[in-house]
Amino acid sequence: MTGDPHAAARTPVVVIADDDTDIRALVELAARRAGATVAASVGDGLTATAAIREHAPDLAILDVSMPGRTGLEVCRDVRSDPALGNLRVLMLSAAVQPEAVAAGLAAGADDYALKPFSPRTLAEKVRAMLAVDSSVTAQAH
Repeated sequence: MTGDPHAAARTPVVVIADDDTDIRALVELAARRAGATVAASVGDGLTATAAIREHAPDLAILDVSMPGRTGLEVCRDVRSDPALGNLRVLMLSAAVQPEAVAAGLAAGADDYALKPFSPRTLAEKVRAMLAVDSSVTAQAH
């Protein structure tokens, strides 16, 4: 027998961190459209780190610029935690310069989305990131 037959049916879990409540609401909408459960939706980097450690989500969606700790710092923190090795990270930022995108990827982000975004497009990106994660998990069992 190869692993839990119900594992593929598990709903993916997402943690969202953005200091703008309107953006956070749009990201929540996109995550739910993608079929995920939002375990936490927070407004600062310190709370984001705690929520990620508490919920061990499949995906963290992090705004680059947040109070407390930036999304880049949160990403580096969680990347250094072996218990969160399967976590996928999507960075959100209004900074469109190639250097900003490179900094997000260098911090350990799996992908980068620019603001403003449409909830539909973000939902597609989230769905794709979660599909990659679930296929890797399925192959590991």
